[in-house]
Amino acid sequence: MSALQIEESVRAQKAMNYFLEGYNCSQAIVLAFEDLYDMDRETILKLSSSFGGGMGRLREVCGSVSGMFMVAGLLYGYDDPRAPTQKADHYVRIQELAEPFREQNGSIVCRELLGLKNKGADAPTPEARTAEYYKKRPCKELVGMSAVIMEEYIGTHPFR
Repeated sequence: MSALQIEESVRAQKAMNYFLEGYNCSQAIVLAFEDLYDMDRETILKLSSSFGGGMGRLREVCGSVSGMFMVAGLLYGYDDPRAPTQKADHYVRIQELAEPFREQNGSIVCRELLGLKNKGADAPTPEARTAEYYKKRPCKELVGMSAVIMEEYIGTHPFR
């Protein structure tokens, strides 16, 4: 994924701007696609609030990747627990969304993307979003990349 693709994507720019406003990485992605689903903003923000920092700063799955998965669920997800084919089809979709992110970055795990050595959770209090914070973290760019991946998927896989 090139910087030009991210720069030219309206949704990527929206997502990165939301991130810079202080929304977590997951919230930024879900908000960038909010016009595509019928859900109020407060619910969207609350639903996605737990997934920033690799799930509450546990540094597990990248929040922007989790955001893609939430968008995919809202647009393509299943709701019948007795529909194994729909469930399997959706899991294929999720894996298809994860793969280009993993190929580009080597992982979908927050701690690995950030180069953190510890295997456990970080302190629950987020760091202040300063210029220094943004210099040492690739999060804004990862948010942009996730938005492009989701946007491209939607472009080739119509929903509803």
